[in-house]
Amino acid sequence: MSLFAFLKSRTAFWLSFTGTTTGLAFFVKDLMQGGQFTKETNETGKVFIVTGANTGIGKETVREIAKRGGTVYMACRNLKKCEEAREEIVLETKNKYVYCRQCDLASQESIRHFVAAFKREQEHLHVLINNAGVMRCPRSLTSDGIELQLGVNHMGHFLLTNLLLGLLKKSSPSRIVNVSSLAHTRGEINTGDLNSDKSYDEGKAYSQSKLANVLFTRELAKRLEGTNVTANALHPGVVDTEIIRHMGFFNNFFAGLFVKPLFWPFVKTPRNGAQTSLYVALDPELEKVTGQYFSDCKLKEMAPAATDTQTAKWLWAVSEKWTKPTMITIQ
Repeated sequence: MSLFAFLKSRTAFWLSFTGTTTGLAFFVKDLMQGGQFTKETNETGKVFIVTGANTGIGKETVREIAKRGGTVYMACRNLKKCEEAREEIVLETKNKYVYCRQCDLASQESIRHFVAAFKREQEHLHVLINNAGVMRCPRSLTSDGIELQLGVNHMGHFLLTNLLLGLLKKSSPSRIVNVSSLAHTRGEINTGDLNSDKSYDEGKAYSQSKLANVLFTRELAKRLEGTNVTANALHPGVVDTEIIRHMGFFNNFFAGLFVKPLFWPFVKTPRNGAQTSLYVALDPELEKVTGQYFSDCKLKEMAPAATDTQTAKWLWAVSEKWTKPTMITIQ
């Protein structure tokens, strides 16, 4: 009898095909999960802030830091979801030093209130992880009149970071971690229409905001030279998180039935998406590394546009004008 005679049975053939395809999908899935931060570090006594921490990459970042003993502030827009995530993390890690605080990055007033409250509670800040973000949403504005993707992904974090620089310097060696995206390679800073007032394309606006993250990181690193405070950016990978909620194509019935299963092997889990954030935030070997861009727990080249010093200075000046970080924080 031929070795493959059983394949003459349609049932046997399709069972074999399904099994092989499933096995291959899981194999590809494992390959696509990227680098892992496996070093054991003790973060007891260190204070962290993670924005957008109630779900996805942010939540997994907080979970791992809490496991390592760190004091973590979850800076979130939705306090109810934040408290639910915090309870889960505290029960799992047995670390009670995990706190929820409201911080809506689409509101500069909310950011200032968050910083003022944080400074009343803590005298130090060792790591700031600017993780929160929105992607490809319909055009809308922050409460301060800034296009939402630019306002949340860049301007909100620009203001938050600048308001916390005093504590970061006081707590040095300290780190600033900006979660950007590979999309920055497609980005262009539209100096003639930065706020997308004349025309709006959700994809271009997202890429512009992610390029702004890297330009901000590099300019910030230069301004912090000699302070022992580092600033680095990273691409977490293509991760299955709520950030795709505005992408209607991926959220309709057809996509759920046919498209998502095809993409599933190539998408990281939130836990694996958090690995590069943890690497940049915690690895002792990166204590003095600054102004760089990482992906899959490795140093990577950034787009040429991200190294444009003049554009970085222009963006910084505009960001200062739009956020006024030197103003007295609300008490």
